[in-house]
Amino acid sequence: MMLRMLSLGIASLAALAGCGSQQVGYQITDRNHSLSVTREQQYPGSDWANHVIVTRFPECQRRYKLKDSTSDSFKLDVYLVEPQVYILNHAKRWYIAETKACQWQQYDEPPPEPGTLVGTFQTKGDQLTWIDKAEKKGE
Repeated sequence: MMLRMLSLGIASLAALAGCGSQQVGYQITDRNHSLSVTREQQYPGSDWANHVIVTRFPECQRRYKLKDSTSDSFKLDVYLVEPQVYILNHAKRWYIAETKACQWQQYDEPPPEPGTLVGTFQTKGDQLTWIDKAEKKGE
């Protein structure tokens, strides 16, 4: 009986290993001025709930929903339009994030010129990472 309970406990831990949460940030000036992405999965095989957090402390911090992901892979390109204004591209959706007041809006149509690519939030292996444009050139 004890061996059966131990086996069930180990199986339960193994099943939970596939779910969880991930977070990574892009520091614009420091940790108080940033764009971050969080991903949360309720259970193995479920969709990932994706969010962008726009932060400029102490003035503001807001969390905005992105489209859920059905796979473990994720990619969000970040473009700088002007100081404190960013355009983000996730799949076929385009967003604008403004860090002065932590505002957010989805575009109806893709922008004609999204700005200068700053970097990309993406999964590498099973981890969410930030890849700076300068680092991407070296790949």
